[in-house]
Amino acid sequence: MAFGINLLSQHKLLNDEEAEKIAKKYKTSTDKFPRILKDDPQALKLNAKPGQLIEIERRDPTGRYTYYRYVISS
Repeated sequence: MAFGINLLSQHKLLNDEEAEKIAKKYKTSTDKFPRILKDDPQALKLNAKPGQLIEIERRDPTGRYTYYRYVISS
């Protein structure tokens, strides 16, 4: 860590209930989120399957940011 900043983003595989809650929050469907390939190293690490949603948390000196990615096969 440099200057107390975690340079690695935290990835979490959301269950169906969590994914629906996020989709409802943003008034969209899960497949409308930006995509990530199932072969992406982080998706492989989480054993993510197409159709699932991954939450990515990034932190920097200005704050904490949460992103979501929809897993696709190709």
